[in-house]
Amino acid sequence: MTTEFEFDDDPGRIDVVTVWAFLSTQAYWGRWRSRDDVERQLSSAWRVVGVFQRDTGRMVGFARAVSDGVALAYLADLFVLDEVRGRGLGTALVREMIDNGPGAGFRWMLHTADAHGLYERFGFSRPDGTYLERPGGRSVVR
Repeated sequence: MTTEFEFDDDPGRIDVVTVWAFLSTQAYWGRWRSRDDVERQLSSAWRVVGVFQRDTGRMVGFARAVSDGVALAYLADLFVLDEVRGRGLGTALVREMIDNGPGAGFRWMLHTADAHGLYERFGFSRPDGTYLERPGGRSVVR
């Protein structure tokens, strides 16, 4: 795998068309966003990492993070295209984003409905009793 693919955190190299195509058609978590929303998220991301085929330069995986740049980060929009799944790229992409980058010592957060096993390998677990979250949507004042 290491010789066939490369990881790069250069935002200018990210293939917006591939990100949009995946998020708008395959990602259960992202289909509600418009292309403008996705482009704004990409341009304001703290860090992005792409997975690229060495021989063609084609992007086949992606992850995005938002952060305060000091102590915490949120991992979002991580995917690997179907045709290259099963080669350890998802694991390598998580490692590249959270362990090999500038946020290695941060508190990382994420949401997932189906990849708990992957993230648990990196120390992610259910939050403790000190964590609160306000879901998106309309505010309710009581």
